[in-house]
Amino acid sequence: MKYAILGDVHSNWEALQAVLADAEKQGVNKYACVGDLVGYNANPVECLDKIRALNCTCVRGNHDHYCSNPEDLNGFHPLAADVVSWTRRQLSDDQQNFLRNLRLVQPVESFTIVHATLDTPENWGYVFDKLEADANFAYQNTSICFFGHTHVPLAFEKSDAIRFGLYTRIKVGLGRKYFINVGSVGQPRDGDPRSAYVVYDMLNNVIELRRVAYDIEGAQKKILDAGLPPRVAARLAVGR
Repeated sequence: MKYAILGDVHSNWEALQAVLADAEKQGVNKYACVGDLVGYNANPVECLDKIRALNCTCVRGNHDHYCSNPEDLNGFHPLAADVVSWTRRQLSDDQQNFLRNLRLVQPVESFTIVHATLDTPENWGYVFDKLEADANFAYQNTSICFFGHTHVPLAFEKSDAIRFGLYTRIKVGLGRKYFINVGSVGQPRDGDPRSAYVVYDMLNNVIELRRVAYDIEGAQKKILDAGLPPRVAARLAVGR
């Protein structure tokens, strides 16, 4: 059994297509997503419909939440708020209802997925260091939990102590817990503009971070043509 663990797709159709093509080549047969299917980029309808067609197990991210609920956006960065308002107008009632009803935390097979944090998932907190990760491990009931939200692929491992850092391949060990950020399909922020996602080989207990090139210029053109903020388009080229 091989899972593709996607995260932070953010309406980037070009990136999603490239990632799914790569996942097929890796022999993936199931999909899960750690949230933020929509927001930032210009193809929320197409990305959402494709994820649903894959029978992909998903959790709700903060952009999924605000794009499907008529809540005030005062706490949002103005750049993101502009796109949330635009995205709300693109989504059908059925699509908004799908996003609205996604769970914040979801068990999948023998692992767990969450968008932000396990301790208070509704607060959309960020995990970048050992202290923040330790709060999550206290609530983690499976050996592996995949998350997103920061758009930076980091792995936290807890045995006698907590170790963390960037990763490309992890051999899962017995008696340990792993809290693993799968990076971002649609808006990487680690300085590498290629899409990121994870292949989890459950038979061999191996987690691999995959990086996939995609048509960035095509995605940028769609953003600009839709009248979305130019900065959203520009950041794709630098992975920030």
